[in-house]
Amino acid sequence: MKWFYRIFSIIMAILFAAPLVWMLVVSIKEEGMKIITVLDWFKPPYSFAVYDEILSGTKLTNWIVNSLLVAVLVTIFTVLFAALAGFALSKLPFRYRTLTFFLVLAGLLIPGEATIIPLYQVAKDMSLLNSYQGLIIPALASPVAVIVLKSFFDGIPNDLLESVQIDGGGTWRIFTRMMLPLTKPAMASMAILTFIGSWNNFLWPFLSITDDNLFTLPMGIPTLMSQYSEDYVKPMVINAISSIPIIILFVIFERQIVKGISMSGIKG
Repeated sequence: MKWFYRIFSIIMAILFAAPLVWMLVVSIKEEGMKIITVLDWFKPPYSFAVYDEILSGTKLTNWIVNSLLVAVLVTIFTVLFAALAGFALSKLPFRYRTLTFFLVLAGLLIPGEATIIPLYQVAKDMSLLNSYQGLIIPALASPVAVIVLKSFFDGIPNDLLESVQIDGGGTWRIFTRMMLPLTKPAMASMAILTFIGSWNNFLWPFLSITDDNLFTLPMGIPTLMSQYSEDYVKPMVINAISSIPIIILFVIFERQIVKGISMSGIKG
């Protein structure tokens, strides 16, 4: 049966790679050329003129920088806050700890769309609209990350904590020197999933940002597309340029991304 799985894997790889190859090939064709069949993909001439036009005549690179900045900061602070909350809920005795955990758990039951109007009103009252802070701060609360990291902290025996306390170590030392290194795989998985979620986020930036200098990629790309044009070259160039950062990140962190998705059971 090995040959069957191998052939099946090759077919599936071709099917998944075909749209990417199509995007890259079409993006270097000249505007107005016929691109209907697969044979049309490989007929010259080729040109990078549209790449120059998009990079010099639009704010696409600015939007890529905005997306990277927002996604990186959201990832760092979300994982940090989730680790602190998960550690407190798992290992620190305090009043109403169980109630607090169930309140965090209840956050999973509320759809994000249901909170979007009150969230917008709060952001408006705090003058966070049309700012990087408005893109970043509302995304930092992640009940999923807190619960996943808490479950990993629960798996660490309390005897290890007591041994550090006997040696004179405090709570902060236990958290930084013991808990964080032991849960590094779970934190890496949460970081990758958070980054992907922030990179693809469209709804909140669409509602909170009107200044095109602060657009993120999911918001900015539709403004460059003309719904009345039948030409494929310009949309493919935009998508190709926009895909480069995330493709590079995927190639670098491929194993961690696959492991993160399999560990959490959440598709990014």
